[in-house]
Amino acid sequence: MTRTGSTSEDIAVTTMSTQSGSSTPLMPPPALSQKLKWSNGKIAVVLLIASEIAFFGTLIATYIFYIGRDINPPYPQDVLEVSVAPLKVVFNSIFLLASSIWIVLAVKALAAGKKAAFLFWWGLTILFGLEFLVGTGFEWYGMIVEDGVWMGTNVFGSCFYTLVGFHAFHVTMGLIILTLIWVLAVLGKVPPRQIEKVDLISWYWHFVDGIWIVVFTVVYIIGN
Repeated sequence: MTRTGSTSEDIAVTTMSTQSGSSTPLMPPPALSQKLKWSNGKIAVVLLIASEIAFFGTLIATYIFYIGRDINPPYPQDVLEVSVAPLKVVFNSIFLLASSIWIVLAVKALAAGKKAAFLFWWGLTILFGLEFLVGTGFEWYGMIVEDGVWMGTNVFGSCFYTLVGFHAFHVTMGLIILTLIWVLAVLGKVPPRQIEKVDLISWYWHFVDGIWIVVFTVVYIIGN
């Protein structure tokens, strides 16, 4: 059938354009505009992660610059053990990286309204992150007590404890936040409608895990 007349929608659009004295196209509905934009929370977290990447980038660049420039022993190859044995660096790294899987499952569980599953996966994330910190503590104990390497020992010790130490600090802060969320969830204070806030916290945890891959590669492989 051939269209012979204007619909009421056509008339309304034409009238609005005429009254405004302009042929500027109509703006999309507010709901669509909101979908095209990030929330303030997402923008803040992205900026935070970007600043952290710049910070760690400086530390990593400094570490790389001083590789092989130390004239006083012990050297990295004398004390850094790349081992999969329990509480050694590879073993610890597997736990930390696996925690990123658990936190994804936790976020999905919360989105589905499955409180018990959320608590389980979120709690497992905390435990795996805690193992990484404990393992790091054992590594440092061996380096300090058995190998005699501390920040003031030589350039290697200074660079190592600064870079790895700041990462451990970020893991610690992340675990504190994760534990707080877990406690609030147990008390029923983290309903599914808070999914975006919880998801943003997981973004930070993914960053902590991801930056460790770079730190591990530089310290234990390239620098060793």
